[in-house]
Amino acid sequence: MIQLGERIKELRRRDGRTQETLASALGVTAQAVSRWEKGVCCPDMGMIPSIANYFGVSIDELFGYDNERSKKIDALVERIRAMIDENNGVDVSMDGCIALAREALIEFPGNEKLTLALASALCTAGYVRRGEHHLIDAEGYGIYDTARHRTYPEWQEAVKLYEKLLPGLTDGKLRRQAVLELSQLYKNLGEGEKALSLAEDAPDLYGSGPFLRINAFDGRAAVAACGEALLETVRCSGELTVRILLNDQTIPAGTAATLLQNAAELFSLVCTDGNYGPSHGFLACIHMLRAYYLWLDHAREEAFSALDKALEHAQRADSAPEPYTSPLLRHVKEPAETVPAEKRFHTELPDMWPWWDVPDREKVKAEMAADPRWQAWAERTQS
Repeated sequence: MIQLGERIKELRRRDGRTQETLASALGVTAQAVSRWEKGVCCPDMGMIPSIANYFGVSIDELFGYDNERSKKIDALVERIRAMIDENNGVDVSMDGCIALAREALIEFPGNEKLTLALASALCTAGYVRRGEHHLIDAEGYGIYDTARHRTYPEWQEAVKLYEKLLPGLTDGKLRRQAVLELSQLYKNLGEGEKALSLAEDAPDLYGSGPFLRINAFDGRAAVAACGEALLETVRCSGELTVRILLNDQTIPAGTAATLLQNAAELFSLVCTDGNYGPSHGFLACIHMLRAYYLWLDHAREEAFSALDKALEHAQRADSAPEPYTSPLLRHVKEPAETVPAEKRFHTELPDMWPWWDVPDREKVKAEMAADPRWQAWAERTQS
């Protein structure tokens, strides 16, 4: 019943028809069409041929028995996502990625998965082509350069696509992705009220996926779900620490370095055996940023020790995936892919440093690069 309703909605949107138009053609009310699409009820079987004829599809296709079509759409989405991932901070293939998404939507008009893929590609294109820019306000706090961001045509188009998608997007996974990406774009563009509206419609922390999953299991599986939620909480705590430091320029550099060390040590509280599993990559980024603040604090030796720590974590991240082994996380099964040799994270550290957009990045990097220890560290990243 739900599958048929979703199929009717997809075909209606494909053809640019409203619920009222479809209802008029079939001799039913718009409310009836709405109930079909929501899965509340289904059309009478005698009406099925008329619906199929209206959309120019077979009855099998109306019921979703067009596996080849679905497989092709999923393959296109996967290819677009893979191309988006290629453009990690640098415009490698954005033109081709966006073109592929547009061509796919010509073949499958109105498809939600492909529309979301195009919106994500445009969102990424704005970052890698034009960058995310920040200013410091009169009180010393970081703010987004929204005036500049509003000139990005990629972000403007992406926002329109997300906003068009959301009202009818019922797929939980797709909706979460759209809300997350749109909320960030609202921030980039200075649309705080719209971002707040999305937040108010979302569940609180205990109503989020990781916490709700705990209630789906018992025994050993429940322990694993608790570990996953705990790990996600630690990660979010680390990311929030970084966000505060990047946006509050009144915090002294030495204090910022200490706070980042504390954020890294949060992981040691749950990964008590020193095996951080897939979290090694995030810890590498934490220590690169810590090196930046240590340098500003004139703690030169400690800055390069932080870089060594970043390299250590990055190398662990690039090695064969390690399962968590600490008592709190030993039942967590978190997938991690081995990174291809030509894209090893640790070899890119000098170019990525300090990972986040910080004031005086180029100036500080030039100073550090003039120190012989930087060259020695950079050479170690290539081994």
